[in-house]
Amino acid sequence: MTATTASEPLRTGDFTERRTHHTAGSPLPESGGPGRRFVVIGSDVARKVCGSLQAAGHDVHHLTQPTDEDLRRALKEEVAGVAILLDDDVESLRYALAVEHIRPHVTLVVTVFDRTVAEQLVRVVPNCEVTSPADVAAPVLLAACLQPDLLALNRTPSGHAGARWAGEGVRLEPYRPPRSLRYRARLGKIRGQLRPHDGSSRIMLTGLAGLLAVLLSDWAWLMALHHRPPVEALFEATRTVSTVGPVSVHGEDVAYPAFAIVAMLVTMVFTAVFTAGMIDRLLAPRSVGIVGPRALPRAGHVVVVGLGQVGLRLCTRLQALGIGVIAVERDPAAPNLRLARAMGLPVVVADAKDRFVLRRLGLHKAQAMAAVASDDLDNIAVSVAALAVAPELRVVMRAGDHEAIAETRSLFKIGIVHDLGSLSAAYTTASLTGLRPRGVLAHDGRLLVERGDGRFTRWPHPGRCDHPQDDRAQWPGASPPPDRGADADG
Repeated sequence: MTATTASEPLRTGDFTERRTHHTAGSPLPESGGPGRRFVVIGSDVARKVCGSLQAAGHDVHHLTQPTDEDLRRALKEEVAGVAILLDDDVESLRYALAVEHIRPHVTLVVTVFDRTVAEQLVRVVPNCEVTSPADVAAPVLLAACLQPDLLALNRTPSGHAGARWAGEGVRLEPYRPPRSLRYRARLGKIRGQLRPHDGSSRIMLTGLAGLLAVLLSDWAWLMALHHRPPVEALFEATRTVSTVGPVSVHGEDVAYPAFAIVAMLVTMVFTAVFTAGMIDRLLAPRSVGIVGPRALPRAGHVVVVGLGQVGLRLCTRLQALGIGVIAVERDPAAPNLRLARAMGLPVVVADAKDRFVLRRLGLHKAQAMAAVASDDLDNIAVSVAALAVAPELRVVMRAGDHEAIAETRSLFKIGIVHDLGSLSAAYTTASLTGLRPRGVLAHDGRLLVERGDGRFTRWPHPGRCDHPQDDRAQWPGASPPPDRGADADG
């Protein structure tokens, strides 16, 4: 399958290829012409959406955390669309319902992370398009973890579709993980069984192994040297392990009573060790199993650092492909830990900047590591530590606009870096301007928006707007707002 020109789409089954177009500095493609009016609510991503719309010649009112009066003033005149880009689902829901009440049937793009809330919002407000940075970025991050030439990887009714760059266009094709990767991932999961990660599990297994060793040794002694039937020998061996002692001394044999005495004393020690490990596992919340799907894989896996919305989406998509995954979360009270346990994801609660922690995760045998925490500086530190442990490891890093990203990349190649803010801003802007995007790709410093008709369009990189932080500073003659504390940067 080869890439086609912009006027010659090629369709093969469910997949469509289209050559990209538009230069990086051009106005927004098919934005409906300049001069339309939009309202954007939010801080970081909202500033990029606002900047993109301004660069295209649109009039944008940017509010960080508006009051009801601010909303009414902003929506008093006709608007082409409203974007609500907040990190709090409850706030997003409240603003979306308020906008629908003030300006019914307006084009509305809302960031909501919880899928249940998103479904209910769409049901109540049909003219609302719900998205989240996690859903926009997950296909791009997933592809980067698996193969360097993959731009994105999406689920389809018939499997998965991978996007690759071919010549001057994007090629979509069915994707299945290579057999070697699937074999390594399956073998790594098998090797991870009964190989505990934490100290209490190792203590518990040590005690259990000691008890079994004493039981089997006594059983073998009675069958081999005293020719006892297997069931009777097992019965007496069990009495020894339970420290009750053997039924009787066999003949003039003095070796067995001595062995039984030592075995009972050793059993008491192993029982205490096993009990201590068991109690610690029962009382403390555990996110890593000893056996089963939550056991840590030992090869062919992907380590995902940061179990926020982005990390959780990435883990579930890797899991759906049959790839072993280990999530690392620093906060023991992270809200997604309970959900990860319910989904069978192994989660190590530790600081991933610690090289000792990274070595125990088997980075030298891993497929890739994705640093997708919300803090750019933490992602840099984790990536540098990972490369120190496994220099050949493929590293995928979530980034933003922090200056330290560019400075570090100028010193040496960290890995595959994706700006989630730019991806989300491009998707939101395309939605506001009527393109109905399916996703956003990043290739060689360029953004590519997949349109609703299956074509890919070159998209300009969003720049931040220069609106002041004060919501009401944009409104001439408005009185100063009441003090609401430290608002997000607008």
